[in-house]
Amino acid sequence: MSQDLYIIVGLGATGMSCARYLSKKKLPFAVVDSRENPPELAHFKEAYPNVSIALGNLDQPVLSQASHLIVSPGVSIKQPAIVKQIARGVTVEGDIELFAKEAKAPVIAITGTNAKSTVTTLVGQMANASGLYAEVGGNLGFPALDLLTTPAPQLFVLELSSFQLETTYSLAPKVATVLNVTPDHMDRYDSVQDYQATKLRIYDKCDVAVCNRDDPLTDCGTHYVTWKLQFTLQQPRANEFGLLQKNNEMYLAFEDKTLMLVRDLPILGRHYQANALASLAIGYGYGLAMDAMLETLRKFQGLPHRCQLVRTRGDVRWYNDSKGTNVGATQAAVEGLGSDIVGKIILIAGGLGKNADFSPLLPIIKKYVRSVILIGEAAPILADTFANSVDIHFAKTLEDAVIAADKIALPQDSVLLSPACASWDMFKNYEHRGDVFTEAVQGLK
Repeated sequence: MSQDLYIIVGLGATGMSCARYLSKKKLPFAVVDSRENPPELAHFKEAYPNVSIALGNLDQPVLSQASHLIVSPGVSIKQPAIVKQIARGVTVEGDIELFAKEAKAPVIAITGTNAKSTVTTLVGQMANASGLYAEVGGNLGFPALDLLTTPAPQLFVLELSSFQLETTYSLAPKVATVLNVTPDHMDRYDSVQDYQATKLRIYDKCDVAVCNRDDPLTDCGTHYVTWKLQFTLQQPRANEFGLLQKNNEMYLAFEDKTLMLVRDLPILGRHYQANALASLAIGYGYGLAMDAMLETLRKFQGLPHRCQLVRTRGDVRWYNDSKGTNVGATQAAVEGLGSDIVGKIILIAGGLGKNADFSPLLPIIKKYVRSVILIGEAAPILADTFANSVDIHFAKTLEDAVIAADKIALPQDSVLLSPACASWDMFKNYEHRGDVFTEAVQGLK
């Protein structure tokens, strides 16, 4: 085999995008996956019938022939098979590193435990509304390598996960942000500090840093940046976007200048106000037109499965926040919704717990939630955590949980699916879980 051999580790959507990229560049490659039947296997075999693929475990003989490992985000570089190759001097990169070396347009890079898909989508729409041709993708939508089109766009807006940042070294974003940091993926990271440090890599080589003043873990710290902007749900100071009260009305504001009424945002909740302010700060840092950004905020209806209003039935509203796959996301959803409604929340939670500590949910559960209906593998752990703090029910299926919530909810209450857990114990993914919930809610007579 050629001395210069690229091995793609992991054959999901990202691995497939790496295969397309390497094939286009006429670089020799092979594929290794620990699964016997990875998601893109049939597609890959059809597209690349002559390319070697080794399945079933990562520690394959072909790895010892690699000069470059292209590691998919779902694979930890701490896996013994990868560590062994690193020890012999093999280059380990991810798809974002390949992208960074190739991209011919400026990049806005967005990470955070929660809200990154919403903010990335908003910033992309703001850029397009400002008259730029912007491509949006990365950890949502199109893989980053598939955005490398000819002619090149004027701007890339990328959502990046901590997993992608682990194997990224050359990215130099014009604007970079860490929206928030709350414990997640504790089955992959040694500590919250380890997870945070990986997120903060996004500030390496960036020009403008956008930080969350309300979350010290997002601060760019000792990273050298040209300009630091912040967003906050408090009154803004210099170089900050925040909330300003004037004439008994609350406004989104920059420093001491009001920009738009909070009540003109089409989505309720303080967590969405934070998303709007973060998006404005990122866009302002890049130089997007303020009028275009504000118009985008007035029109934006939110993303599916992210605190999405599914139905109003009688005096009860039903919200799908299936994307709430960790404690921080559910915390934000309950607090954001709870502070904006007259009644209480009926919370449907549970799933695959990922070794999470659910205790940070307790204060907001006590404050805003009438009843919790628990499903999935983590249900007993959640029940132990919430014991004696809230009315608890169990349901075998999500459909049963919807029926139970319908019986419990009182007028002006809201029912919220925000599981604080991954979906894989019962569903294909969080989208599947959200679709099942939506169908069950629409089916209520």
